[in-house]
Amino acid sequence: MNSHRTMPAHGATATDAPVPSRRRRAVGWKTALALVAASVLLLPVVLLPLTTGVPALAWLPLLLVALAAVAWLVVRRRQPYAQPAGLGVLVLIAAAAILASQVFTTTAPITGADGRPLPGSIASVEKVELNGSEQWIMVRGKSASNPVLLNLGMGGPGGGGFFNSMEFRPLEEHFTVVSWDEPGTGKSYGAVPFSDLDKERYVADAVALTNRLRERFGQQKVFIYGVSWSSIIGIWLVQEHPELYHAFVSSGQMVNTTQNDRMGYELALQHLEEQGDTGRAEELRRNGPPPYRGDNVVAPYVDFLNVLNEIMGTPRFTVIVPLIPFFVPEYGYIDKINHTRGLIETFNVVYPQLEGLDFKEEAAELQVPVYFFVGRHDVNAMSSLVEEYYNALTAPDKKLVWLEGGHGLGSADNQNVFMDEMVNHIRPLSGAG
Repeated sequence: MNSHRTMPAHGATATDAPVPSRRRRAVGWKTALALVAASVLLLPVVLLPLTTGVPALAWLPLLLVALAAVAWLVVRRRQPYAQPAGLGVLVLIAAAAILASQVFTTTAPITGADGRPLPGSIASVEKVELNGSEQWIMVRGKSASNPVLLNLGMGGPGGGGFFNSMEFRPLEEHFTVVSWDEPGTGKSYGAVPFSDLDKERYVADAVALTNRLRERFGQQKVFIYGVSWSSIIGIWLVQEHPELYHAFVSSGQMVNTTQNDRMGYELALQHLEEQGDTGRAEELRRNGPPPYRGDNVVAPYVDFLNVLNEIMGTPRFTVIVPLIPFFVPEYGYIDKINHTRGLIETFNVVYPQLEGLDFKEEAAELQVPVYFFVGRHDVNAMSSLVEEYYNALTAPDKKLVWLEGGHGLGSADNQNVFMDEMVNHIRPLSGAG
């Protein structure tokens, strides 16, 4: 009985058979890697409508071209140069999305019940020149005839006013709210060299902005609001230029930076020891108590400030600082990155300059009404120090309003308390009806 054996074709060997399989696997891996790269490059396009003010007429064409490029990668994956060509197109589209996010800098209009912009309202993002540098403001209000409220920005130093502008949306019916990205942060990241940032620069630029607003809106005085670091700027302003301001309003008021930080450090260390977190406790001990000096002071401060946020039930700074700017639609992608960069660089330059600041000694008397909104459980800006300062402060009028919770305005209930005080007790100081 004959057995038939299949013989290799002429010139072929038994080891040649797996080659097509290896090639298929290689093509599969290349396609997978290309799709991973494509997904990353798609993100700037997909996130445009969610995190920026770019209109649909601009981002929809980018999205369609990007999806077509991804389809090309899949369908033509076996074609030579198909994947490099598709990824090249996606790189160009991602760059166009980043550029669009910066070019289409806008803020949502103030609308009526019909969804249309209200006549006489103002909602704009503007570049202004202050003492020879280009800086950015956001202006929002239902009527340009309302009193002006200048939001000096978030904490830090380096937080910027665009960062917390959403907190003032309920006030836009009663005030023209101007949020300022001070030099060194957000959209004003490169306004001046970081080495120029000091008390004199902040005060001079804030005064220049104040005078611009007074002239633009035809008002003798404006209101100012500060929180945490910017509450320091606010005290400086009303102390040196009381004639420009109806009143100073703050939350998370800073009083004595060194005493405040040492209290926070001790509290953080005690908390970690009680929780049995020996690793982080030892890290704080290695850092030692503040104040810190050197080129990178932000790191040891953040080590204990993160713990204080945990005590207050809020996210760590290392989480919220890089994340939240991506949900500020008035920021382009570069602005969002610059916000985090600016906070780090500005803090390193400016915060050491605040060592020894003590408003109980330096600003015991102010010539404008002062209103402190204080979280009962604030351990970032110690509420006990704010209460001490309030009791020692002499001013034409003053009020300490206790809020539930920690640092800043926080919850919706606190926002309602803030709204009521601002509209019914503070706004009338301007003489507005």
